[in-house]
Amino acid sequence: MTPDHAVLLVLGGIGSGLTGSMAGLASLVSYPVLLAVGIPPVAANVTNTVALLSSAAGAAAGSRRELRGQGSRILRLSGIAAMGGTAGAVLLMSTPSSAFERIVPALIALGAVTLLLREPLRVWYAKPGFRPPLGVAVFLIAIYGGYFGAAAGVLLLAALSLAATEPLAITNAVKSVVLGAANLAAAILYALIAPVHWSAAALLAGGCLLGSWLGPALVRRTPERPLRMAIAIAALSLAVYLWQDLGSPGPPGA
Repeated sequence: MTPDHAVLLVLGGIGSGLTGSMAGLASLVSYPVLLAVGIPPVAANVTNTVALLSSAAGAAAGSRRELRGQGSRILRLSGIAAMGGTAGAVLLMSTPSSAFERIVPALIALGAVTLLLREPLRVWYAKPGFRPPLGVAVFLIAIYGGYFGAAAGVLLLAALSLAATEPLAITNAVKSVVLGAANLAAAILYALIAPVHWSAAALLAGGCLLGSWLGPALVRRTPERPLRMAIAIAALSLAVYLWQDLGSPGPPGA
C-alpha cells in the first residue's frame, strides 16, 4: 500500500460516503477505487462491503433528526435485511456471479424508473387489493446487496418511497440504516471466510464515515424533486454503463 494509494482510498471513501448517503450509489465510487489500487475483483467486492459499514454509521449520525420516531420501523426492516444480507453473502461465496451480472442493469433501471414515477406509483400502491409486501422487497434487495450490491441503495430507496408518504430525507435516512444491517450481516461472514483487504478497508471506511456524515445535511437542504430526479438519472447512467460492461470480469461491488 503506497502513500498515493492510501490518499486515493480516503478520498474515494469520502466520495463514496457522500453518494451513498445521498443517493444509494456508494459503490459507483468505492469499487473502482479499490480496483485502481490493484485489489482483484472478488477481494475488492468483499472489501467494499466491509468498508461501507462505516457509511451506514456516518449516515445514521448525520440523520439523527430524520431518524427520530423511526426506531420500531428500522428494527423490523433491519432484521429482515440482515437475514437477506447473510443469504446473499452465502450465495456469493458458493455460486458464480454471472447470472446476477445479467439482471443487475435491469434492476437498477427499475429502481430509477420507480423514483421518477414515485407519485403515480404511490397512488397505485395505496389502492385496495394485492400489493407486494414491503418486507419481501427488503429481503430480496438485501440478498442482492449481500451478493452483488451495485446500487442496492437505489432499489431500497425506491421500495421505501412507495410504502410511505414522507419527505425524501426521512426515507433516505431509513434506507441507509437498513442497508447497513444487510452489509453488516454480509461483512461478518466475509470477515471469517473471504479475502478482505483490511488496510484498504480501513482507509476507505475512514473516508466513508466522513462523507456519509456530511451527506444527510446536503439532502436536508436540497429541494426534493431535483434530488430525486438526479438520483434516478445517476442510476440510469449506471445501468447503461453496466449493460455495456457485461463482459468485464468480476462484480461491480456492494
